[in-house]
Amino acid sequence: MAKRVGIITSGGDAPGMNAAIRAVTRHGIFLGYQMVGIKRGFKGLLDDEFITLSLRSVSGIINTGGTMLHTGRCPETKTRTGMKKAVKAIKELELEGLIIIGGDGSLAAGNALSKHGIKVINIAASIDNDIYGTDETIGYDTALNTAVEAIDKIRDTATSHDRIFVVEIMGREHGFLTVDVGLAAGCEFIVVPEMKVIIQKLAVELKKGKDRGKTSEIIVFAEGCGSSVEFAKKIEKLTDLEVRVSNLGYIQRGGRPTARTRILASKFGYTAMDFFHQGKTNLLVGITDGKVSAIPIHQALRTEKKFDAQTVKVLRNLSV
Repeated sequence: MAKRVGIITSGGDAPGMNAAIRAVTRHGIFLGYQMVGIKRGFKGLLDDEFITLSLRSVSGIINTGGTMLHTGRCPETKTRTGMKKAVKAIKELELEGLIIIGGDGSLAAGNALSKHGIKVINIAASIDNDIYGTDETIGYDTALNTAVEAIDKIRDTATSHDRIFVVEIMGREHGFLTVDVGLAAGCEFIVVPEMKVIIQKLAVELKKGKDRGKTSEIIVFAEGCGSSVEFAKKIEKLTDLEVRVSNLGYIQRGGRPTARTRILASKFGYTAMDFFHQGKTNLLVGITDGKVSAIPIHQALRTEKKFDAQTVKVLRNLSV
């Protein structure tokens, strides 16, 4: 009987997860493994929800968003009892190990499982791009393009009405997506958790922009910075200018993955299964300096990804 390897997508979904599932499954079957898809994240593992994945079952999914295995949060696996249940379920399924596709929560789960002797490979997938050890995560490019396209449309109405817009971008703890969206969309200001904003100074700059003849000004606001609505009210009060708020919300998670996202997902999935087959486990697969790479999971967890303040400077200098 062929050795069995499980594939799981956990935490928040990201465009390109399906492309990664496809790559892991097909390369795994090529290497002689039976591939098992675990449904609904770690909750499905505890509830014994799984399917056998074949070459055909992953056909036609490379271009679709979301995850065919579905996903979800599972607080139970963060407890000692829940983790023991997960380890027991993996052993009862007779899995050689797990390929986990997801973000920082998935990394933490992978690290915990590895401490219990489970062979794990994590694949970096998150629209936030906040994982150390990879220059880019699966789904990031798609979310970036989705947000930029939306802001391009918001700019049209902002210009028509001479308004300031505060556009809320996903990112509870980090502003990596917000910064790149701001630069790509030609926004005037950004508000991110990594940098303190003096709102009075920002209001002065906004009024200066109007005095220079700017017909629209857009502030991109990371959700981790609090209420974008309250922030907009303060700006309106300080400037006496009309301010509107647009929260892009979950549209950033969905949609067809871009070509870049599909390519990264395919390369990550292929490499993850290659590493597993070679006995190289407890690793995070990502990309560094244009090459697919891997670092130990525990290293990715304990190291914070560096915020690029230089990009913020570029954005401000170009938005005059």
